[in-house]
Amino acid sequence: MAINLRDLEYLVAVDEEHHFHRAAERCYVSQPTLSGQLKKLEERLGVTLVERSTRQVVMTDVGRAVSAQARRVLSAARGIEEIAQSFHDPMAGELQVGLIPTLAPYLLPQIMPAVKKRFPDLKLWLHEQQTAVLLERLHKAELDLLLLALPVASNKFVERDLFCEPFWLALPKSDPLARSRQARLSDLNSRELMLLEEGHCLREHALDVCLTAGASEYASFHATSLETLRHMVGEGMGITLMPQLSLPRRLTKSDPVQYLPFPEPQPSRRIGMLYRKGSYREEAFLALAETIRETVQL
Repeated sequence: MAINLRDLEYLVAVDEEHHFHRAAERCYVSQPTLSGQLKKLEERLGVTLVERSTRQVVMTDVGRAVSAQARRVLSAARGIEEIAQSFHDPMAGELQVGLIPTLAPYLLPQIMPAVKKRFPDLKLWLHEQQTAVLLERLHKAELDLLLLALPVASNKFVERDLFCEPFWLALPKSDPLARSRQARLSDLNSRELMLLEEGHCLREHALDVCLTAGASEYASFHATSLETLRHMVGEGMGITLMPQLSLPRRLTKSDPVQYLPFPEPQPSRRIGMLYRKGSYREEAFLALAETIRETVQL
C-alpha cells in the first residue's frame, strides 16, 4: 500500500509542534484521527516514529529522518500542483502568502479589494508572522511568497521591490515638537524612542534611524505591536517611529498622537516580495506585485 501524503503532513506537524493536539488542530483533524493515522504509518514502515508519553511527544531518530524526507516529498507534490496550475491558469487556485505583523493589518485593506476584483479565481491564504519564521516556512515550501521588508540576508530567494515606505515621528500632542510641521533627524538627537521587541524587522530599521540621528532606544520597554506603541505615545509615555501605512487615514482634534513627516531624504523601509527561485508560480507573483504597486497609496 502506498504512503498517503496526508499521513506525511500529520508526521511533519507532530515533528514541528511536539504536541498531538496542536498538530491535529494545525491539520484540521481530530487528535484520535491524527494519532491513529500515524500508528498505521508506523505499522506500514515497521518502525517507531514517535515516542508517546502523557507529558510530551518525542520524535525517534528514524522519525526525524522520515519527517525530513516527508518535507521534501510534500514540497515536490506542491511543485507538481504548481506546474499544472501554471499551465492551466496562473491567476487561479491558491497561494500561501506570508506577511510581517508591522505590514499586514495596514497593507491588506488597501490591496485585497483590488486583488479580488482583478483575480477573482485566485485565493490567498494569509499568514502573519515575524520575518525569521516566514523565511523558514518559505524555505520549507509551506508558503509560496512573502510580503515583508527588504533586504533579506539570503541568496535562496528572488526579491521584488514593491514600494518605499517612509517613517513618520509619532509623539504626544503635549510634546513641544508636536507644534512643528516636520521633524528633522536632528530633533531626535539625545532623545529616547520606544521600539518594538526583538524579532520585528521594523525594530532594526528604527534602530538604524536612531543611530543616524544620535538618539537611543527606551531600554526599559519594548512593545509587541505598532498599536501598543501608538497607545503608549498617546498616553504621553514617549515617542516612536511609525511606517506611513500605519498612520490613521483621518485625524481628529481629540487624537492624542501627533504625526510628523521628515523632510527629504526621508528615513524609510523597502517593502517587497520574496519567493523561491525557479517557482512555477512566478507569473502569478509578478502580476500580484504589479497590482500592489498600482494600488498602494502613500
